Amino acid sequence: MNQYAGAEDWVPHAGGMRKLKADLPSCRGCDLWEDATQAVPGEGPVRARMMLVGETPGDHEDKEGHVFVGPAGHLLDRALDEAGIDRSDVYLTNAVKHFRFEREGKRRIHKTPSAGQITACHPWVVREVEIVKPELVVVLGAVAARSLIGPSFRVTQDRGKQVELADGRPAVATVHPSSVVRSQEFKRDLGLLVDDLRAAAALLK
Repeated sequence: MNQYAGAEDWVPHAGGMRKLKADLPSCRGCDLWEDATQAVPGEGPVRARMMLVGETPGDHEDKEGHVFVGPAGHLLDRALDEAGIDRSDVYLTNAVKHFRFEREGKRRIHKTPSAGQITACHPWVVREVEIVKPELVVVLGAVAARSLIGPSFRVTQDRGKQVELADGRPAVATVHPSSVVRSQEFKRDLGLLVDDLRAAAALLK
């Protein structure tokens, strides 16, 4: 049983993206709002053909209030460009809307959201998918995969393969750009991420 109430009571089931973003800051579905600077909404065209769902805001995103603006975001920009995908054409969001971290001195170190926090935030990303109606969802990393595909899915084993979400919508999973940033095999792993994004783009053609 999830220890958190979940976001269901805070997610508006009527209205469009403007209403969704307006209501997001008030969410108290789990405890992450207590320490985070702000909730970070998704960004991009409301009728994008492709949606990219990451894991959770990082330190830069939490401070600036925008998705994928830190080191992982810059890496994603590079990978999208190499894959022939224009970032302005895709809708970008995260499976969890608040930054989870632990302090080391003055630094805030990213901490993976718990299973309960991922579940609690799930209604937000589901509603985003309902509004945007993307033809394809690209799932970035294990947290997003757990939220959208299920806990048994393993990104390292099944990356690049087309799967179906609960609503029947096609999706492709790949690693989160942050794992490439930290990789000891940066050039190889960047190439694999670009390959996965190219494969996703090909599915829309």
